[in-house]
Amino acid sequence: MKCTFLALLLFCTGVLSSQTFNEEVHLENGKSFLLGKITMEGLQTQPYKDWFQSGHESYMVDSALVDLFKTSLQDCHLKLFLGTWCGDSKREVPRFLKILETAGFPMENIDLVALDRRKGKVKTSPTGEERGLNIIRVPTMLFYKNGKEVNRIVESPIDSLEEDMAQILSGQPYTPNYATISGSK
Repeated sequence: MKCTFLALLLFCTGVLSSQTFNEEVHLENGKSFLLGKITMEGLQTQPYKDWFQSGHESYMVDSALVDLFKTSLQDCHLKLFLGTWCGDSKREVPRFLKILETAGFPMENIDLVALDRRKGKVKTSPTGEERGLNIIRVPTMLFYKNGKEVNRIVESPIDSLEEDMAQILSGQPYTPNYATISGSK
């Protein structure tokens, strides 16, 4: 029994450590994009660093609003689907991540997944993290509590990221953009 458990533990450890992060796809036109699971470090490499750093540094977080939800945010797991090729992602992702940093969110509790833009693979990832989640626009920011999706912000906030997050995390009714298409709340 101990040998079986140890073998399973070693197998799982090997699978987790063999996951590829920050995979880059190079297109024939010379452009590139990140694909699959990524890290903050991946967003801080060229050519992504230019838009990420600029958006991150220039965004002024509404700290008063963040104070309203930072405690309830700590109990969440987040999934962020984005396209490093997408204008909306280039605008919203640096802002969203800066808000999380301001709130002291444990960044190990967010999955960052960059989706494809190529014909026949649009808005997919190599390991299918988006399957069954109705990801139709990027960025899509999913909020989970106790393993269940609470709500999401799709493409852009309704009011502001901070206001929308405060609404979601306080349990108030919130309807994201494209809710009827995506099947979300």
